[in-house]
Amino acid sequence: MIHKVGQIMVYVNDQDQAVKFWTEKVGFTVIAEEKSGPMRWIEVAPSQEAETSIILHDKAFVASMDAEMNLGTPSLMFFTDNLDGEYEDLLGKGVTVGEIVEMPGGRVFNFADDEGNYFAVMERN
Repeated sequence: MIHKVGQIMVYVNDQDQAVKFWTEKVGFTVIAEEKSGPMRWIEVAPSQEAETSIILHDKAFVASMDAEMNLGTPSLMFFTDNLDGEYEDLLGKGVTVGEIVEMPGGRVFNFADDEGNYFAVMERN
């Protein structure tokens, strides 16, 4: 039986720029970087101890291997204990952020990476 989400694949146009975005602007850590022949992938996560990580794959390379694969960006919701602080931090680093809105589950805002892919952050205590 499946008991947790391990890794989420995100397909990007520029892996090096994506790593810079996730580490320098969002504060994630590089967990691993692997290369197998022409294929390269980078694993990033909020911390070394995180149970779920993001794997950054080269979109063009993956498309060349399997033209039928869905290379769209997954809709990811991140949780924080300090929504206002996270919002101000990303805004201060030049990240495109949406307005903070009230949702049934709590306050939330979205932000875009350097390729225009949007993700969300929700306050969870």
